[in-house]
Amino acid sequence: MYVSIPDVFYVPVRYSLNNETLFNSTQNIPRQILIGVSLPNQREDRLIRDAVAMKKEADAQGATLKIDYFEFDPVKQAEQVAEMIKEKVNIIIIASIDEESTKKLVEDAHAVGIKMISYEVIAKNSDIDFFVGFNNIRVGELQGRYLTSYVPKGNYILLSGSPKGEQFKEGAMEYITPLVINRSVKIIADKLVEGWLPINAYTIVSDILNNVTDKIDGVLAPNDATAGAVIAALSEHGLAGKTAVTGQDADLAAVKRIVDGTQLMTVFKDSRELAKTAVDTAIKLVNGSVIDVTNDINNGLKDVPSILVNPIAVDKSNIDKTLVATGIYKKDEIFKRLN
Repeated sequence: MYVSIPDVFYVPVRYSLNNETLFNSTQNIPRQILIGVSLPNQREDRLIRDAVAMKKEADAQGATLKIDYFEFDPVKQAEQVAEMIKEKVNIIIIASIDEESTKKLVEDAHAVGIKMISYEVIAKNSDIDFFVGFNNIRVGELQGRYLTSYVPKGNYILLSGSPKGEQFKEGAMEYITPLVINRSVKIIADKLVEGWLPINAYTIVSDILNNVTDKIDGVLAPNDATAGAVIAALSEHGLAGKTAVTGQDADLAAVKRIVDGTQLMTVFKDSRELAKTAVDTAIKLVNGSVIDVTNDINNGLKDVPSILVNPIAVDKSNIDKTLVATGIYKKDEIFKRLN
């Protein structure tokens, strides 16, 4: 675990991996940079925003992207990244989901001089070159703080995304554990949602509701996609809007649920900024340019130079400020009613 940095306090560190450059020494003109990108999927709103923002930044800096989507399948990801290495991309941005697989991919990339950036979730125990991500402990803290503030007493279901959902839960438990210890909160179930698949979240909660007599007061849902599935299960038992449900990603459907009162909150992670930072960092690493580092995070093998972006909690009170004013959604997208 690392200490969350304050929202407005950073100590910039100047960092450069090496003195390599892709600039022509006589003309000072950069040659084309090819960046490989490995992302989970292109279904969720925020991941769509990631890809769009990455392409926009790459275009602005004259770089080319090769984006592949691995659908949370580490075997598929390994095959796609291996192909990127064969194609001799200059650098790879990878959303790591499997520790051993990523470790091997980093070794293979380094063997031919390709650097790798870990994106959003830090790659554990690998010789990754850089990490660009959100403060995921803070994401969990926001979820836990909202849930415990809204439901300080009662019965909880805890759901964790798998893989790579540990940090979110770790942050949430900083708020939940004290209430469990003093017996204000009882954990009815603590389950992994394999693949972060909504159908798995629905099945878990549906089975619990069909087989326990305890009233469910709150559900720690790891993201908005699973939150939607949880709420679907709750609605079948007349509990939608009566049981507090957390979320993450500020998906449009989730924001509408917050307005309707069936979802308590979500966590907005401005993936446009994250994606832009990742591409900019990739280009700087390839060019051997100086990078402003906000953190060094130990991944179990080494201290990885990192840039962290802090998340923002969203509820009914600040939707306009956080999501409309920033251009994520238009007001009528959020508040219009479906026919």
